[in-house]
Amino acid sequence: MSFTSKSLDEFVALLASKEPVPGGGGASALVGAVGTALGNMVGSLTLGKKKYTDVQEDIIVLKEKADALQKDLLSLVEKDAEVFEPLAKAYGLPKDTEEQRAEKARVMESALKAACEVPMEIMGKCCAAIELQREFSKKGAAIALSDAGVGVAFCKAALLGASLNVFINTKAMQDRPYAQSMNARADGMLCRYTALADEIYNDVAVRLR
Repeated sequence: MSFTSKSLDEFVALLASKEPVPGGGGASALVGAVGTALGNMVGSLTLGKKKYTDVQEDIIVLKEKADALQKDLLSLVEKDAEVFEPLAKAYGLPKDTEEQRAEKARVMESALKAACEVPMEIMGKCCAAIELQREFSKKGAAIALSDAGVGVAFCKAALLGASLNVFINTKAMQDRPYAQSMNARADGMLCRYTALADEIYNDVAVRLR
């Protein structure tokens, strides 16, 4: 099932339903893609403008990066749903005998690690998108400055959302050293990039007032 090819109405209705996917991870990836696209729009409105001749080459490079991030984040909407399915099935495995419990634990651990990697990847893409928003807000057309602010707010929200999907999976892992290493990676991104996103957003807000 391709979620990104659905209409907005269909996607939101599925999100609100009892269906297991799409969920918070896929929604975070989509929000990240939308946030990235808002910055990309700032770039589009800057290209070809005489007032911004000196940054044209920079904007072209920024837009190429944003195009790639948008594509990656949309693909992660689908990937998040794909990795959740085995995990959902693993929760339903029988555990009546010792052998069944051992097999369930093995399958669960593998599925949890796979399900954790995708939101971690979403987080990484959101961090890159936040860095792009900083450049778009500095070099882009002033008429679209608010869009860079909205974009960075969306990317921060997506980063935070994806982190919760990391933590819910690491919490259930038996391999605690692995879980702790994933938590540390996520915490590192949160610490650096939520602060950066706030800095960019506040700068935009001050310039708009």
